[in-house]
Amino acid sequence: MCGIVGYVGGQSALDVVIAGLKRLEYRGYDSAGVAVLADGQVASAKKAGKLVNLEKALVERPLPSGTTGIGHTRWATHGGPTDINAHPHIDNAGRVAVVHNGIIENFAALRTELTDRGHDMSSETDTEVVAHLLAEAFSSRGDLAESMRQVCGRLEGAFTLVAVHADEPDVVVGARRNSPLVVGVGDGEFFLASDVAAFIAHTRSAIELGQDQVVELRRDGVRVTDFDGADADVREYHIDWDASAAEKGGYDYFMLKEIAEQPKAVADTLLGRINAEGSLTLDEVRIPPRVLRAADKVVIVACGTAFHAGLIAKYAIEHWTRIPCEVELASEFRYRDPILNTRTLVIAISQSGETMDTLMALRHARDQGATVLAICNTNGSTIPRESDAVLYTHAGPEVAVASTKAFLTQLVACYLVALYLGQLRGTKYGDEIRAVIRELSRISHEVERVLETMEPVRELARSLADKRTVLFLGRHVGHPVALEGALKLKELAYMHAEGFAAGELKHGPIALIEEDLPVVVVVPSPRGRSVLHDKIVSNIQEIRARGARTIVIAEEGDDAVVPYADHLIRIPVTPTLLQPLVSTVPLQVFACELATARGNEVDQPRNLAKSVTVE
Repeated sequence: MCGIVGYVGGQSALDVVIAGLKRLEYRGYDSAGVAVLADGQVASAKKAGKLVNLEKALVERPLPSGTTGIGHTRWATHGGPTDINAHPHIDNAGRVAVVHNGIIENFAALRTELTDRGHDMSSETDTEVVAHLLAEAFSSRGDLAESMRQVCGRLEGAFTLVAVHADEPDVVVGARRNSPLVVGVGDGEFFLASDVAAFIAHTRSAIELGQDQVVELRRDGVRVTDFDGADADVREYHIDWDASAAEKGGYDYFMLKEIAEQPKAVADTLLGRINAEGSLTLDEVRIPPRVLRAADKVVIVACGTAFHAGLIAKYAIEHWTRIPCEVELASEFRYRDPILNTRTLVIAISQSGETMDTLMALRHARDQGATVLAICNTNGSTIPRESDAVLYTHAGPEVAVASTKAFLTQLVACYLVALYLGQLRGTKYGDEIRAVIRELSRISHEVERVLETMEPVRELARSLADKRTVLFLGRHVGHPVALEGALKLKELAYMHAEGFAAGELKHGPIALIEEDLPVVVVVPSPRGRSVLHDKIVSNIQEIRARGARTIVIAEEGDDAVVPYADHLIRIPVTPTLLQPLVSTVPLQVFACELATARGNEVDQPRNLAKSVTVE
């Protein structure tokens, strides 16, 4: 959620930090602030609202120049989005500055303890107690990293903390527990951030930070320890995209750019996973084949858009492997006492690799002895590190809050896992697997074709900008696509939108149908699931007879739907299980254009954050 940047080196810390915060705006925030060490003092500024408010304040009251600093974009939890509650928070003596992502669950008791000792608290936040605790610890230890380790031992909850102290002008210290933090390694300069996007313009070398670790940055190097002070093993890795990938590239919005990048993203996810004979070679899946062959149940855990990818994956996994598959909302998973054992394969899907609900679900699964495979887009993030294996989607940075290319690449990765299991278990013959892989290899081109025909969809979206409700219907794999289409509209257009299984229409939802109500229907192929196709055509007739405005997504050559479609959106002919890869794209374009027509902020919808790192 919150964006964090820290810097120590030879450049202007303020310039580096502000630029880094701008690259993290996509995460969602409601206030921003910075602190710089200069002339033996901590100088800070913070403002509620967008970064432009902070920049305006810095023009009016410039901070002194320094080469060590920290910055923050806050997503309000404890205390509203005000100037006072914005980060950084500073102790009473003005020597320590702290920024924080996460929630400190025992802050109330700590706050009472500190006020009893004479500390004055100026904000409503949980973060402020850390600044005061660090100041106390530093007064007796004289070492910021050691003080951070001591303080972290007293904190409960999930947190990333980054701090500076006026008495150590060339040091930035960070700590993480259940919340993302990554180190950027430059030439005589080092960076800390909640996402590599913050420093990608300066370096593409990064260091993973593990759970319960403290990192100390100095101009001459980095030291990482655990909370007890023991040196930790670190792994430096190379970021395989550059700063230009995180820019808009001429598009009005990141979301538009990311929708357009989907053909390449899909192709990149397939790259290197198919050998010369057409078989799958998922080398990064380090789970022994005997374990995968022995699995008698698959459980997918995910949130939001990733959950919809999991719902589609269930159809493929069960059809191609004959293994029962359950799909669970990660936020509910561990609270319902799920039945797991050593023969259960858990697939955790997360774009960021830091989704807290999904992380806690996979930890619960591993505690029960299950094997965990992560599907993720972010190298070095927590979920892949804590899983038994990972399949990276290679989608590149996704900056817009509403997920597009991450969703399609998650689907491709799920198909690869399903086929791989079928290959290992012998439930699919080699020629069958090769046939599906050939179809998957064509999908990138088919997505490109869909994108070339989207102007009528944009025009339709603009015409519906004044509507209050849109319904979505689908059957089979089209049902999760309907759910995803409704979610995109809720996220971006702030409209009431619901997705339903079309077969459930007469069991309640048909009561919602009224004159001129837009209803989007995702039609299955008449070739692959002809019985379902006939039934959904009947559904379209039912709602149209009651005055609905039917928006029909159907494959090329499907003429049976033409008489009942007020608006017809054609998609290429694809195998039934792969159809979501093309049928989802018009719904992304539809939601983006409708939100734009309503004057909404497409990349940063209200109340939403890109990565939900608290439960």
